[in-house]
Amino acid sequence: MAYRLGVDVGGTFTDLLLLDEESGRFWRHKTPSTPHDSSEGIMTGVEAICRQADTRPSAVEVFLHGTTVATNAVLEGKGARVGLVTTEGYRQVMQIARSLVPGGLAAWIVWPKPEPLAKLEDTVEIKGRMDAQGREVRPLDEADVRAQLARLKANGVEAITVALMNGYLNGAHERRVAEIGADVLPDAPVSLSHEVLPEMQEYERTLTTVANAAVRPVVSRYVRNLRSRLRALDMQGRISLLRSDGGLMSSEASEAHPVSLLMSGPAGGVAGALWVARNSGLKNILTLDVGGTSTDVALIENGEPRRARTTEVGHLSVRASSLDVKTVGAGGGSIAKVPELTRALRVGPESAGAAPGPAAYGKGGRAATVTDANVLLGYLPENLLGGAFRLDRAAARAAVQTVADALGVDLYEAARGIVDIVNENMFGALRMISVQQGYDPRGFALMGFGGAGPLHVAAVAKLMGSWPAVSPVSPGVLCALGDATTRMRTELARSLSKRTSQTSDAEVAGLLAQMGEEVRARLATEGAAPDQISVEHEVDVRYHGQAFEVSMPVEAQGFEVGGLSRLAEAFDAEHRRLFTFNMDAEHEFVNLRAVALGRVLDIPALEIEAGDGDPSAAKLRDHEVWVDGGFQPAVIYDRARLRAGDRIAGPAVVVEMDSTTLVLPGCEAVVDRFGVILINPV
Repeated sequence: MAYRLGVDVGGTFTDLLLLDEESGRFWRHKTPSTPHDSSEGIMTGVEAICRQADTRPSAVEVFLHGTTVATNAVLEGKGARVGLVTTEGYRQVMQIARSLVPGGLAAWIVWPKPEPLAKLEDTVEIKGRMDAQGREVRPLDEADVRAQLARLKANGVEAITVALMNGYLNGAHERRVAEIGADVLPDAPVSLSHEVLPEMQEYERTLTTVANAAVRPVVSRYVRNLRSRLRALDMQGRISLLRSDGGLMSSEASEAHPVSLLMSGPAGGVAGALWVARNSGLKNILTLDVGGTSTDVALIENGEPRRARTTEVGHLSVRASSLDVKTVGAGGGSIAKVPELTRALRVGPESAGAAPGPAAYGKGGRAATVTDANVLLGYLPENLLGGAFRLDRAAARAAVQTVADALGVDLYEAARGIVDIVNENMFGALRMISVQQGYDPRGFALMGFGGAGPLHVAAVAKLMGSWPAVSPVSPGVLCALGDATTRMRTELARSLSKRTSQTSDAEVAGLLAQMGEEVRARLATEGAAPDQISVEHEVDVRYHGQAFEVSMPVEAQGFEVGGLSRLAEAFDAEHRRLFTFNMDAEHEFVNLRAVALGRVLDIPALEIEAGDGDPSAAKLRDHEVWVDGGFQPAVIYDRARLRAGDRIAGPAVVVEMDSTTLVLPGCEAVVDRFGVILINPV
């Protein structure tokens, strides 16, 4: 049998899903994450899930992994010390940056400007220059290069970035600096801007390459360590990591271009949601991925997730393709507190994490969390992970009581307040990727997954007006399913920067064809079968005089006849949708992009036994949940015993190994033929 193993490492749990490609059968496992070394938790999970499936690690042909190693390195400031090599006269490029300040009115008054990843004392200038057409104006002074690199070595830099003026047009000088760097600093990896981001705009190209260099040593150590430990288990199959844009890259490629992994973790959930949506006939979806530490949200329209040309992690915003995912500090482990100054209830972004975790975990945690509130309200029964993990209700009560006392309210009112606030936080994130992007959320379903997503999905759907609220099969490990079912992807960019009157259909068509062949060959070297590679193209378009562009998909075939005109019309329509107006200005085509994709994994979704609509066979016991100011009778159901067509009236709780689904009063849940739960208001 051909097995694929998807692994997603979260802040609280590491999720694994082992998939039999031929039958579609899968096994799932959750194990506590090991933040000090993620590979330890992974190894524990790999051995456990292989025992569960009665197989050996050597039977796994493809290992697919979503990781937050690069993300955490940026957020925690644990990246490498980076030395930056620039063209003479551009030493302050990272300090000047862009005059964009985040936040609303007067945010500049209180905004602390973040420290650049490459400090000024670690930035050097070298002599030599390319012009705006990529022609050499001044030759490289190699003696000067050696002297400047020696300065960086004396400073103790751990990685080198080479970002020279107009380097994206001609990388000859950057390559020569790298060759000299290998001699002067043999242990420092070198990132070249024309390889990392071959596009115009010096600051964005430099910043992205510096970010790549900063996380490169950390990611390389992690990937090499993980690969060696997997090989020690006799897992000889392909090892791939999930890119920020939802595709896969080989573990070897990830060591050279780790900037593509900055949003690797959240991308797995979107990929898993796409697989579920295709099987259940859902085209427009908002995703709600609620873990122990944070919530990630994304928008899928007509079966395609929105992608962004920038990746944002904390204060860092780099020019790298990613799924348009927004993250808020709202998860099952989010801590509730009442500051003495305001006496107002706050929830998150601080999290209890995996250790000590919520008070209900019984591991020494005493702070009240969202999980503790859900336990008290009856939304989360005491038995988790199929009974293998029992929650401590008394500890949860004691933790939430401290919040209730600080607020001067009833215990259950305090618990409900905690849940309401975290739901509002999720609601705000969803508005950012829907309403603020010009989408009406009432035309989308809301899919909740992650360990806590199905607990909150119906309440958030009510706030959004997004129905049905969807709870997929195995929602707690859906990110791992996404890792296991996604396909390989890579891309190539090239700047054009020409107006309509300065170029032609034939010129652009020729460039797109050339780039398509190049990116196809690149993906083949990463292990994709050449006959299964497809290529898509994008063009960044703006009105002449604008500073920002919009990425537009294009068909390369037939572009030589009227392609620019069709592209301009499509851009006008998208510009009006996004910004409500068009400009009377010539169109400018800024960047061209070719994207190579491996084959779509056609894994069958297993259908469940059909029922007669009566879920009583799945009933575990009667129960009570706290809603509308008091406890109401409810029923707990075992999801594994539900049948297709079963209808569950709220309030009800549906439990399974890796998650819990809450059906609110006034709602009804229907089970589809694949076991997906669809919740709608009655």
